[in-house]
Order: sequence, then C-alpha cells, then structure tokens
Amino acid sequence: MARLADYYLVVGYDLDKRVEGEGLGRILQRFPEKDWEDSPFPQGIELFCQPSGWQLVPERQPASFFVAVLTDINSERHYCACFTFWEGLDNPQLQKAKASEADEVDEGLAVVQSAQVFAPKSLVLVSRLDYTEVFRNCLGLIYTVHVDGLPVPLETVIGNLLTCIIPIAGGSQRTITLGAGDRQVIQTPIDDALPVSGSTVAQLFRQLGIVNVLYLFCAALTEHKILFLSSSYQRLTDACRGLLAIMFPLKYSFTYVPILPGKLLEVLSTPTPFIIGVNSFFRSETQELLDVIIADLDGGTVTIPECVHISLLPEPLLQQTQTVLSMVLDPELEVADHAFPPLSTQPSALKIQDKEIRGVFLWLFARLFQGYRWCLHIIRIHPEPVIRFHKAAFLGQRSLTEDDFLMKVLDGMAFAGFVSERGPPYRATDLFDDLVANHVERIRQEEACPHKVLNHVKELAELLFKNENPYPAVAMHKVQRPSENSQSAVNNPTPFPALDDVAVQLFIDHAAAKLKTAPPVVKAELKGMVPSGPPLGDTVDRNGIVMANSARRLEVVRNCITYIFENKMLEAKKLMPAVLRALKGRAARICLTQELNQHVLQNRAVLDDQQFDYIVRMMNCTLQDCSHIDEHGIAAALLPLVTAFCRKMGAGITQFAYSCVQEHMVWTTMQFWEAMFYSDVQSHIRALYLETEEGEQHNNSEQLDGSGSRREISALELASEQSRLWPTLSKELQTERVQKEESTVFSQAIHYANRMSYLLLPLDTSKNRLLRSSGLGDVESVSNSYVTNSIAGSMAESYDTESGFEDAESSDVANSVVRFINRFVDKVCNESGVTNEHLKALHAMIPDIVQMHIETLDAVHRESKRLPPIQKPKLLRPTLLPGEELVMDGMRVHLIPDGREEATGLMGGPPLLPAEGAIFLTNYRLIFKGTPNDPLVGEQVVTRSFPIASLTKEKRISVTIPMDQFVQEGLQLRSCTFQLMKIAFDEEVASDLAEVFRKHMHKLRYPQHVQGTFAFTVGQCGKMVVEHKTKDKNQSLRTLSKNLVKSAKRTIGRQYVTKKKYSPPTWENRSSFQSELDEDEISVSEEVDQSSLTLSSTMRSSDRQTMSNVVERACCRDYQRLGLGTLSNSLTRSKNEPFRISTVNRMYTVCRSYPGLLIVPQSIPDTTIQRICRCYRQNRFPVVCWRNSRTKAVLLRSAGLHAKGVVGFFKSPNAPASGPSQADSTSLEQEKYLQAIISSMPSYSESSGRNTLSGFTSTHMSTSDSSDKLRQPKIGALMKQVMGTREDVPGTFSRGALGQRAKVISLSQPKVSGRNPSRGKWGSIRGSGRLSAYNPDVGTRLAGKESPQSNGGPGEALFLRQQKAYLYIIGDKAQLKGGKQDSFQQWEVVPIEVCDVRQVKNSFKKLMKACVPSSSTTDPNMSFLRCLEESEWMALLHRVLQVSVLVVELLDTGSSVMVSLEDGWDVTTQVVSLVQLLSDPYYRTFDGFRLLVEKEWLSFGHRFSHRGAQTLGSQNSGFTPVFLQFLDCVHQIHLQFPMEFEFSQYYLKFLAYHYVSNRFRTFLLDSDYERIELGVLYEEKGERRSPQVCKSVWDYIDRLNKKTPVFYNYMFSPEDDEVLRPYTFNSNLKVWDFYMEETLSEGPSYDWELRGRQERVAEETPERPDSSGPKSQRHIVWPCYDSLSKVVPDAITKLLQDLQSLEAELGQTSEKWKDTWDKIKNAQRTETKLESKPSFSSSLLMSSNLSHQRRSQGVYLQESGVGSSINLALDCEASATSTPAAGRPSTSTLYSQFQSTESENRSFEGILFKRGALLKPWKPRWFVLDKTKHQLRYYESRRDKECKGVIELAEVESVIPGTSAMGAPKNIEEKAFFDLKTTKRVYNFCAQDSLNAQLWMDSVQSCLSDA
Repeated sequence: MARLADYYLVVGYDLDKRVEGEGLGRILQRFPEKDWEDSPFPQGIELFCQPSGWQLVPERQPASFFVAVLTDINSERHYCACFTFWEGLDNPQLQKAKASEADEVDEGLAVVQSAQVFAPKSLVLVSRLDYTEVFRNCLGLIYTVHVDGLPVPLETVIGNLLTCIIPIAGGSQRTITLGAGDRQVIQTPIDDALPVSGSTVAQLFRQLGIVNVLYLFCAALTEHKILFLSSSYQRLTDACRGLLAIMFPLKYSFTYVPILPGKLLEVLSTPTPFIIGVNSFFRSETQELLDVIIADLDGGTVTIPECVHISLLPEPLLQQTQTVLSMVLDPELEVADHAFPPLSTQPSALKIQDKEIRGVFLWLFARLFQGYRWCLHIIRIHPEPVIRFHKAAFLGQRSLTEDDFLMKVLDGMAFAGFVSERGPPYRATDLFDDLVANHVERIRQEEACPHKVLNHVKELAELLFKNENPYPAVAMHKVQRPSENSQSAVNNPTPFPALDDVAVQLFIDHAAAKLKTAPPVVKAELKGMVPSGPPLGDTVDRNGIVMANSARRLEVVRNCITYIFENKMLEAKKLMPAVLRALKGRAARICLTQELNQHVLQNRAVLDDQQFDYIVRMMNCTLQDCSHIDEHGIAAALLPLVTAFCRKMGAGITQFAYSCVQEHMVWTTMQFWEAMFYSDVQSHIRALYLETEEGEQHNNSEQLDGSGSRREISALELASEQSRLWPTLSKELQTERVQKEESTVFSQAIHYANRMSYLLLPLDTSKNRLLRSSGLGDVESVSNSYVTNSIAGSMAESYDTESGFEDAESSDVANSVVRFINRFVDKVCNESGVTNEHLKALHAMIPDIVQMHIETLDAVHRESKRLPPIQKPKLLRPTLLPGEELVMDGMRVHLIPDGREEATGLMGGPPLLPAEGAIFLTNYRLIFKGTPNDPLVGEQVVTRSFPIASLTKEKRISVTIPMDQFVQEGLQLRSCTFQLMKIAFDEEVASDLAEVFRKHMHKLRYPQHVQGTFAFTVGQCGKMVVEHKTKDKNQSLRTLSKNLVKSAKRTIGRQYVTKKKYSPPTWENRSSFQSELDEDEISVSEEVDQSSLTLSSTMRSSDRQTMSNVVERACCRDYQRLGLGTLSNSLTRSKNEPFRISTVNRMYTVCRSYPGLLIVPQSIPDTTIQRICRCYRQNRFPVVCWRNSRTKAVLLRSAGLHAKGVVGFFKSPNAPASGPSQADSTSLEQEKYLQAIISSMPSYSESSGRNTLSGFTSTHMSTSDSSDKLRQPKIGALMKQVMGTREDVPGTFSRGALGQRAKVISLSQPKVSGRNPSRGKWGSIRGSGRLSAYNPDVGTRLAGKESPQSNGGPGEALFLRQQKAYLYIIGDKAQLKGGKQDSFQQWEVVPIEVCDVRQVKNSFKKLMKACVPSSSTTDPNMSFLRCLEESEWMALLHRVLQVSVLVVELLDTGSSVMVSLEDGWDVTTQVVSLVQLLSDPYYRTFDGFRLLVEKEWLSFGHRFSHRGAQTLGSQNSGFTPVFLQFLDCVHQIHLQFPMEFEFSQYYLKFLAYHYVSNRFRTFLLDSDYERIELGVLYEEKGERRSPQVCKSVWDYIDRLNKKTPVFYNYMFSPEDDEVLRPYTFNSNLKVWDFYMEETLSEGPSYDWELRGRQERVAEETPERPDSSGPKSQRHIVWPCYDSLSKVVPDAITKLLQDLQSLEAELGQTSEKWKDTWDKIKNAQRTETKLESKPSFSSSLLMSSNLSHQRRSQGVYLQESGVGSSINLALDCEASATSTPAAGRPSTSTLYSQFQSTESENRSFEGILFKRGALLKPWKPRWFVLDKTKHQLRYYESRRDKECKGVIELAEVESVIPGTSAMGAPKNIEEKAFFDLKTTKRVYNFCAQDSLNAQLWMDSVQSCLSDA
C-alpha cells in the first residue's frame, strides 16, 4: 500500500525577491510540515512549477496542468503534479514609481500599464505514484471548491487527499472521495513491474514517426543524450514516459528530467547520457549542443549531430521491427494498392494501439535477449545471490560479435541493472520472463512472416492492456469543474486562502494512528523459479552459418588426433593441412577440445616430442582465430588442456603445452579471465550443493525431461532451490554455507593466480620480455576503468621487497605479471565477497607463485635448447647460370600464396603454396626453391624467381603461417616481370639477417653506376685471362671511343668535365646548356664547326676508316637497303639522290642522344642542321628513318619543338609560318628543311602546278594507283579518330582537322562537352562523339560543309584535297595550341594527345596489381577484369596503335610523315618502330626486328637505363615500361596476323623479360654516346668472349635459334610487300599471357641454360603410344606448375625433336632443325604445285600462294581452338595438344571441311586381316584407330589416301578374343583372332600374332572407356 499523495503545497509569486526583473516563486504553504521518513521532501519545486520562469502578465490566462518528474538522491522518482492559475494583483510597478530602482524594472513590466496585473499561483501534489488523471481531478477539485466557494472546508479536502492510501499493484479498483461530493475510481495495475503507459507510446509515434522513434530508442539504449522539445509541458512528460515504456525490460538509469526549468539549462552540457525535455521557448539555447540528439515533438523531426553515430538494431531485426510497426500504425499501407481494398482498415483505438506498439518492442527484446539466462554465472548463492553475465559467450553463440548495437547495450548500465534485477533464479516472474522462456521457439518460426508476428504482438498487447485495465471501465467518476461564470470573471477578488495547518495535521495524525492499529496487510509474494528457456546452442545453429560438410571436417579432426595418439605420425602428417584448414570453423575447434579431453587421464597426458609438436600446432591454430574476448569459449575449453599435455625433457623436467601457446591476445584480456573464473566458481558451487544433499536426492540430480532423456540440473535451478530453502535453515547452517562458498571462491582464486602465471610468463623470460609486457600494458590501460584499485595500489610498493627476488633479468616481466594478477584478484574477490584476510593472503602469495614459476621455466628453457630441432625439409640448391654467383646463401623461408589462386588449390588441383624452402640472392636473380607444405604434393619442387634488376617494390609484411604458431616477419617483393614473392622468414632466421638480406638486395637492385649491373660484372674473373689476347685488335677502337668522348666534352662545354667520369649529365641540364649556347648564334656555330673540323683533320686516316666501318653498324645497313644513301665517298655520291648520310653528329656534338650518322635531305648543308637543331627539344631535329619503296614517301622522327625556350622562334608555335616577312633566319631554315623533304618526293616533283586545287587533284589522280583512291575515305576516318574537330571556313581550314569528334574508345572522361569546341582549338584524341569511326561520308560532309555529290562534285574534290598534304607532322596537342596555318603550305600538323610517361608508369603499376594481386579478394570491384580496365593499359595500347595505323595509311597513300612528339625518345620511338613494322615485311623477320630495335630504340637513344630505373641515380624516377608497351603492341599485331612474322610469341616474351633483367648489355645505358663512352658499343664486334657469357641478347638469340626452334613461328608464310592494318579497338586487344603465366616447376623459362638440365630427364620417358602398348600414358598437367610448351609440345616441334633423338640413336650427325624444316617446306611447295586441289594442312603451314583465302582463314582459325595443325594458328608458342579440344559440338564438321592428305589423328595403326561378308575371303587391310573422330578406318594399303570403310566406335558394344574361321590366313596362332561386336554386325579380325592382337584389343578398349 502507498500514499496517493505525499505532500501538498501552494507556491506563489514572491513579490519581495525579484532579481533583475526575473520573478521567483516561493512555497506559501506545505502539508505535512515535517518530512515523511520514507520519502523526504524534494527540493527546488518552485522552479518546476513555472519552468519558463515566474512572470506577471497583464491578462488572466487559463489554468494549466502538467506533471514534472524529480529524481532524488536514491534515484526514486517523485511525480509533481502542478495546477497553475492566475490571481490579480495591484501593479507593483505603480507602487514603486517613486522608488529608487524604478529604472531597473524589467522591460516586460514596462509594457504593462494597467493598474492590475496577474501573478501565477500553483497547487502542487508530490507523489511517488504516477496517476496523472487522478492528480488532475484532485487539484481541479480543490480549485473548484475555492473558486465556486463550495460549502466544503478546503482543509477537509486536503486532509482526505493526503490520507488516502491505495495499493501499488494487484489490479484492484479503489474508489476515493475527497469529501466534496466527488467520487473517483483508481485502477491499479496487476503487475507493477510492467510500466503503465496509457496512450503515451502511441502519441510519441504519431508525433515523430516510426524511423525517428527507432533512432531515439537505439540512442537511449546505447547511452546517447536525448533532448525533447515541445511547447506543451504535458507532452514532454508523456513523450519521455513513452520512450521509457518501450525500453522495458531495461530500465533507464541516467539523468531523466521530462521538464527542465529554463534556469537549469546548463544541465544540458553534462557529460553523462540523459533524457530531458525542454520548452521550445528555449530552442535557440539548445543550438550549440554538439553531441545531443534533439527530438522536436511539435515539428516531428529528430536531429542527429554529425559527430554522433547511433548504432542501429542488427539486420534483419531492424527491417522486421519496422515492418510490424507500420502494420500496427498504418494498416492501410499494405492494401493501399489493392484494386478492392477491404472496407475498414482503421488502426486500433489509441489505447490499444499503444499496447500493440509496446508488444512489438517486447517481441523485439525477446529476440535480442533470447537465451540470456544460459550465460549467467552464479558465483554466490548465500547470503545474497551474486550473478555475472558472460557477455562473450552470449555474443558468440548468437554470432553477433561484430554487432555494434548489441555490444553497446550489453556494456551499458541498463543491462547491468537488468542482470542484477532479473538474474536471481528465485523471484517473482513477469510477462517478459515468460516470453523469453516459453515463446522463443514460436518467435523463431514466425519471424519471417509479418502477419504471424502481428498476431503474436496483438496477444502481447492484450496482456499489456489487461495489466492496466483489468476491469471494464466503470462510469463512477464524479468530479466538479469550476462553473463557467467563475472562470470567466475577470476580477476574482478573493486570493487563494491560507489554510489552517493544525486542522490538516490533525487529519494526517488521525489516519496514521488508525494505520498503526490496523492489522498489517500481507501481500502474498509469488516467488518461484525463473524458467531459463531453450539453451542458446540450438536456437542459433539453424540461423547461424552452417559450415559446409562440417561433419566430414570433424571426422578429419578426430582421425588426425587418433593417429597422433596411436603414434601413426605419417598418417597424421598427411591429414595435418586439412585439419588446420578445418580448424577455421567453430565446430571443428570445439570438436578438437572435446577430443583432446578424452586423452587426458588424471589431469595429465605425457606425449613424445613429435606428438607434442602436433598437438601444440593444432592448439595454436585453434587459438589464432579466437578473438580476444573468446566468444565461442574455445580458449576456455583449452585452458585446462594446455596445463595437462606435456612432454618429458630429461633430468626430471617436464614441459607443458602452455609454454608454447602464449602468443595469443586472449591470455592478456582481463574479461576472459574473469568469465573463466566465474564459470569455474559456478561449477564448483554447484558441485558443493549437489554433494550436501542426501544420497537418494543425489541420484535425482539428473532429472528426467519430458522426453525421458536425462538432463543435468543447471546451477541456476540449484540456486533457486537453495534460495527457497534459505529462510528455513538454522543460523548455524546458514553461516556454514556462507563460509563454504567463500572458501570455494578463495581456492579458485589461488588456482587462477597459478594458471595466469603459466600463460603470461614467457618461456624465455629475458627474450620475449618486451612483447609480453607491452601486451599486458595495453590491457592495463584498457581495463583500469573498471578495476578497483584499492589493494593493487597499496601492494605495488610492497610485493617486490617481500618476495625477496632480485633477479634483474626477469623482474620487469615478473612485475607486470604480478600487477596483472593482482588487479584480477582484487576485482573478482571484491565482486564475489571474499573476506579481507583471505584477500591479503592472496596478495602475499602471488609474487611467490610467479617467482617459483619463473624458476621452473628457466629449467625448461635450458632443456628445450638441447632438444634436437624438428626435422625440417632439406634446403634445395638452385641451379645457377654461368657467371651467376650467390651473394647470400639460402635463408629458410615460407612462400605464402598471393592473390593468384591457381597454385593454392582453390581452383582445383593440389595446393602447391604455401611452400617451405629457402630464398637465395645471387648477383643476377632472387630465387625461391622449396617444397609445398601439403604432404600430398610434397615431392614436387616449387621454384619462383625473378631478376634482381626487375624488382619494383619491396615492403615488409607480417604473416601468420598456418602450420606454425608465430606471426613471422616477412617481405613482399614485386617484380616488373610480373612476379610476386610473399615470403615469411622462418623463426630460425634472425631478424638482423633478414635486414642484411634487404640491404644486399637494394644494393644489387640499384648499383651506383650501370657498370655495377650483372651484365657488366658477370664473369669478371674470366676477364683477366681473356684480356691480353684481344688487346691489339681492339686498340684502335678503344682509343677512338676515348677520343670521341673527349672531343665531345670539349665542345659541349666545361660543365661536363667536372662531373664524375661516368655520369653523363641529366637531361634537364642538357637543355639548359643548349639554351645558353643559343644566345650567341653565330659565334657558337663557328666554334662547333671549327672543333669538328680540327677533329676530323687530326684523326689518323686508319681511325677515320674504322670510324666509317664501325658506325656502319645497324643503321647504315638499313639505310642502304632502303636506298637512302651510302657512305661510299662524298665525291662519287650521285647528286641526284634526294638524301645523304650526314656525319655532322659523328662526335655526338649536335645531339647527344642521336646516332653518329643521320639521313638528311641532300640539299641541306651541315651548318644549317646545327642551327635547326636548337628549335627542338634535346636538339633532336627531324631525320629520315624509313622510306616507302613504292610511294617514296619518307618517315621522319624528331622531338617536339621548344615551346618558348628558343629566342625568336616562329611566332605561332605549331608550324613554321609562311611568308618572307619573317626575318628570323632559323625559322626560314626550318622551312627550307621541310621544303627539302617535300621536294624529295617524286609525287611533288612531278606535280605540274603548285598546290592549287586543280593541280593537286590531277597530280593526285595521275600518280596514285586505284587502290589509293579506294583508301582515301579510310584515312579521313582514321584522322577523325586520332584527332578531334575544328570549325573553320572551308577556305582557310587546316587539312588535318577533319570533321566531327571521332568515336575513340577511351577509358578517361572526355574533357570537352558535346557542343562544338571553340574556334581555333584542336580536338583531342580522346573523342566523345558517337559517329561511326569508319564512315567516309561524315568526313566528306564536314570537310566540305556540304553534302557530298553523287557525281563527285565540288564536295568530293575538296575532300580529296584536304586529304593530301605532302608532309604531315604528327605533333603533341599540348604544344600546338592556338597556331594558325596557311592553307597553301605543303605540310600540315596533326595534333594528337599523347600519353605521358607518368600515365604509363601508373597504368603499369595497376596492371601489375591486376595480373599479380598481392592478396585474394572477394570484392566484386577488385575482380581481374575490373582492375584491368582501371589500369587503362589497354587504352594506352589502343592509342599508340591507332596513331601508328594512321601514319601507315598516310605513308601508303604517298604523303610523308614526321613524328614529332615529346622528347622524341618514348612515344615517338614506339610509333616510328610500329609504323615500320606494319609497313615493311623485312622488319617482321629475325634480322629485321633486331635491326629495327637497334636502330630506332638503341641508336636513337631511348633511355633504357633511366626508364628502367637501373641505377641509384634513376631510382626515384621509377620504372616506366615504354619498350614493354611497344612489345605488347607487336604481340597484338602478331595475334591478328599470325602468318606474317618469322618469330614466335615466345621471342617477344623473351625480349620483354630480358630487357629488364640486366643479363645482357644490349638494353643498358641511354644512348650510343654513353655506350661508346663506356666502350660497350663496339666490343661485341671486336672481342670474342668465352662462349657461355653472351653480352648481347641478339647473339644469345641467334645461338639458341640454331639449337632449337623455340623462337621460330612455323606459320610464317609472308606475302610480298604486305602492309598490315590491325584493328586497334579495345575489344580487339587481348591481355598478353606474358603477364599472367607462371611455371612453378622451374621458374621463368627465359634463361635457357637452366632449362636444359631438367629437359634431359624429361626426354628419357617414351612419348609415343604405339610403342608402349596399352599402358596409360597420361600425365597430369597443372597449368601454373608445368611448362606447357615442354610437357605438351606442338606437333612440329615434337616431330623435329623425335627426328633428332632418332638420328642420335642411329649415330648419325643430326642436321640443324632449320635445314630439315626448309627441306620439308620446299618439298611441300613442289607437291602443292602438282596437286590439283591443295590440301589444307600443308598449304596452311607451308605455302605462300593462298593470298586470297589466307586472311579470312587465319581469322577463322584463330577463333576455333581445335585440332593439332590448326592450333598452330592460335599460339605459335607450341602449346597445341595432339588431340583437339573436346566438348565442341562442331568438331567433326570442322574436320570434314579439310580433306587431310596425311591424317594427323592416328592413335594406333597397322595391318589386320578382315573377314569379308558371307563367302568373301579374308583380306589384309591397313587399319587406323582414330581416337579423335572416334572411329576405326581402313584403307587398301598404307599409302592409300581414299578410306575404304569406317567402323564408328560409338556403335561398338564389345571387343572379345575370337576363333579361327574358314578361309583364315595360315600359320597364325589361335590367339591372334578377335571379334568386334557392333550394334549392326560382328566384325572378325586377325592380327599378325597374339601380342599384336592383344595390343589392338586394348587400344580399342581404351578408346571405348575414354569416351
């Protein structure tokens, strides 16, 4: 029972105390005067009566009512009902007009001029019960009595009110009257544990909406600050009340102030969470709160600040909750779209709806907390139950460890209160207990079906409603209201009277006396055992992720453990990797702990070394996936085991498993130890009480379930039973039980102090000190927040001296461990009520325990050092190249799998990685060699290597090796040969050794100078020996090269001399020197001339001779071949040749990076050249590098023009302006130079008129053949592709800019919008137009600005004219901005956008990451194709190829082209070389390609060393694979034209590998000048080295090509003068397999010396099926392990190999493969000419007379990967199999298209006698068994081409031994006969002998079974 009202007071306006115009309230009267003992009078009520402040107003306001809530110091809530009305006063301002403070009166009153003002007065009831309506009625009644002057003394009414006593709960109705003729019924709730909400919850949802309230709900549970705003006070109270109601069963325990007075607003900046309501009047003052969530009830908004993150409910709960809520609140939503909506879908009445919403939240909490009782640990039962919640286990079993929301809720204060309130097992239960215990199953089954959930919610709502309204509403209320006239009377003269306190007090005393005499009300408390509900395990396994085939995995784990304990170590070793993989799953880990438990006898299990090692390994693997809170209890289950398993180490020393499993976070986590401790205490206390019961009850300790299965009594059930019995026990028994429990806890604490020292003290207390203590340190800082530091602090000084150990070595480890254990002991003992004496004793013990354990460990550590190390695999030595030496011997490492899945076994096949082996560092390569960890492939060898020079990135990583327990330091090494090594150093490798390894690696990767690279250092010891022989021969060359360098230095300027001997100046400096020289033109040019003259005159004639011979090298041979000039003698040179070879650069003075000899127009003297060169970057002026033999158009290359650097260069930077007005000489000479080139073209010299329209057209028509006419529009389209648009009037518009923006496939966003760009700007190569790329009409139309005439009117002519300039200059768009050009010049600039070096560099990095990812990912955005696209590599190839194809077209139509891009050594080189390759078949042969690379890349100064970052100096510039890009383009062309290239794809890969490997000197250094300076250029000719060491990659390729056909393309059958025009769109480009392939068996295949050794072994095994009989010849080929070209060679290579081995067997000298091949080819040619219809395969491979069919067939073949001979088209690298790819339906049809002369598909053949039809004789026939077509064919004889008959093997039913029949051949044994039974008939065969017959039968049989 409780008082309805504790206090009644009247609060009025205080006229005396007005602070700065702010009024104050004061309590006028209060009853009772003295405080009740059980509820003190709350302070500060005056503030809460008028939350907005006390003020006088000029007009009377209506009376108001609201309830404020105050919380006292004991966190009891007091409900203050305030009823406020207004009373008239004489205006105090008028009275005080004369007073001194008249000027201080507040402004509000200054407005009020009337003589009367109104002051507020409040009647307040203070109660601990929340009956808003009853309070409203009571206070209203008192006011009515006063206003209407009812004949009832107010004292009586108030006396009755204060003495009214009602029950708190129980559901009864109580009628009360205050004695003024009124009557009220008070309805108590049935259960006061459930909150009473009226309709507040429904109101809250109406005001804010579902999502907003859910945000507030989650925010309140996760302890955020919440502020409600409204202009109504009662609504604020209701909203707060509603929010608290939906949080049930959690109770809010922070600041709760539904109405906060304005004076107390600073409360809002408190750091703790709160729920507070504030009047909207103060909205502005809440603006600057940064971390408060503001809910505006009137506006319906919730504002969440940026810095606040609210964790929401976990999905799918959130979604389901929202769905059900919307079904409750807005039932029409579901049927809103129905064609025939139901007639009534009104939501329930507010009161009902309110309960339905609360039902939803009850259902939600039941789902969140289901099974929580299974995670309660009961630590003490008597005298009071002490209960702890095992959070980790709860989260683990629900698999919600990652869930933010639940974590925060479980950590929160509300949940702590929930546990202490609902934890005790013996108490009264409520609706929630019932729900969580008995309805879990139902909730789980229905959760996916909203309608069933809704039904359940409605049932809950009914119960909740019944709790508040158990009886139907009774209309017994009778309460007077003030009469209308009294309310409206403006003047109410009588103020509220002062009451007679004596009279009221008398009432109160009287009632109190009555209560004392009344018999006490006994409320029957219904305590009972709280049901626990179904255990968690079952509920979750169904929704949790069930691991696939987990049963099989568990079986594997069990078997492995059994093998270990039965000592079958080999079996165990094989299972080990599978077990370690299985242990990733929770089930397997639990299974492991259970299995190991069975092998522990009396807490001990002694193992031998190997068993111990395996068990420890498994434990570590199990622990490494446990999080630090151990949510699955795995570490907890292992804890007893790690102290049980041990091994004897001799000398009476035992090592336990715990010393090997310490490296896991979980052992340093305080929460883990607490949870473990509590669960152990619980089980001991349970045991304690099970023992105390008598024997017969003891048998009942296992109760029978309903199902009849036995079930253990849980500790909670036991505790509830004990709590029930407790009051019935005698005092002695009670104290005895308390002591027993206390000592149980104490003994466990000692036990745990020991356990913790085991797991926290490392085996080697000196070595691991830092690691462990830092681990503990972290935890200390984490858990300080909740540890009572009481004793730990006081002990800190004392234990060190007490324990008396001074061992400095281990003391700091010991200290931190002691501190940790002390803190643990403090916390758990305080919580579980251990006495202080016991606690002190514990603290004294701990240091000794730790010290003793340290001593034991030292002994174990000493012994463990003596143990023989575990047998590790032997380190395999790598084979080295001649001249390759080890820099560091092998270090044991593990090769960890990276993102490539082939080798890990994920894509099928055995897991080759991870592998264990060693890493070797040589002066050339980095090599890993080892064996896979998986025992099933343990005998394979895994090799991965790359040249040290190709290392692009190295970073440290830390790796956990699955087989070992430690986290290892490792390295991730990435190479630009598309290789990645992730290695983890074995623990035997000291970390400083790993550091030395890194340093050596860096030193080798970036030598000081290029002479430090492998190509130079190789075989240096041999050098001395060879040196003296070659000296004389080379003398002149050496001196020459030195002279050259000296003179060049002298000429260029003094700065060079000061440099170190070998480093040529950086390119940036060079250009600055140039500009210095340019200032004084004349003098410089003379000086240069002079020096070159003196030099040539002073050179000895022999030297001069050498010079001309030497420089003839590659370039000159090519120039002569092209007819561009000879070096014969300047006098005899015929003057009519348009070009000459100039020696102006022979001393490398004009241009450092050009070759010594250059082709320039005949008419240009050398002096002009020296002047022109300054206009170009790096002095790289235009020179001719190729001439089209048919059209005589020439290709020139140069660098881009200097933009502004050169003084007085032409005004418009993009092209020389015409007209003599420009006086600048350089500009004129520049123009003269270009004119000279144009004049050299025959088409120009023949043209009759100058470039007028008619003249142009006529010459064009006459000089070019018809094919040119056909090609015209094509060029237009190409131009359009390469360039953008430009608008201009037809008269002046420049030729190259044809029309609309082209459709260019480009990955980057176009920068220009769709509208036409402004005048005068060039378009970009990155087009965005949608026009077809090959639509000639478009070009015509745009060029002529009119539609083309069908009769070839002016439009077309103009178009043609626009096409044909004599010289096109391909320039860089960025430099050519804004220039105008005269339309009558003969040259024209085509601006394009080139990719700069940075783009290439970044693109390559991304390409490497795409092709060789460092770790596997499931992210769809990181898939291979997505990464490839993002790298933009293909787009760059497309751009280069596109420009090249354009240039090819222009040259082919007779225009010359000058490529003048960037510095002239990157993109220019790519384009120029690709153009020559496409236009000239010579460059597609071995010699030609070599010449092309030597000429364009080496001589013309592509900066190989700089771009490859080969030395320390260029390290920062990074690796930029410009040459690789070129090779990739060649590869793309090769794929499209497989018959045009003499070399194979492998040749390109070989070059791609070795151009970065630094094995050869070919690709070192940046120009010929540097090569001469180092004396590298000519020594290849001069000195012959020891044959193994090749310095030039070309020599090496020549040598290798003689031995083996690996570089040769068998499909090579070129057409004469074929110009290739490849498709360049992205869709036509393929990813080069060079980037993807890997051969783990032997490493990269590009160092052939290493291959040879393994090859010999392979050759010994027989390959041909016919000789070896029916034995299966199958060999499994793993694509990432075996070298395909070796294991599955293509047919021709195979035949050539067989030929060689046969010749070797016969002892003949085998001829070279090339000779054999040529012979066969010639033979085939003659045969083809004789035959009437050429057979497919021979002509495809050999002949070159198939020009018309050829292209289409080649393409066709490429698409279909079928058949052996056909496969050659696909991949010339010999990866064809000898059988066609199966599974294609079209196979047979494909075959039947080609009549084959010599069937390639003969699996087995020979002579058999076949019996004819009836009465026909036996005849010998030549039979061929063809597995491919699956048939048995027979011919008249072996030579016969026409097949006589076919037996389809598909129809064969059986093949059986036969019997000799009539007419069979004589003298043949019985067993030689056999029969073939088909569905149609039986064939009888007879072989030559029984053996042969057996072979035939087996072969046919194997064919049948294969099918």
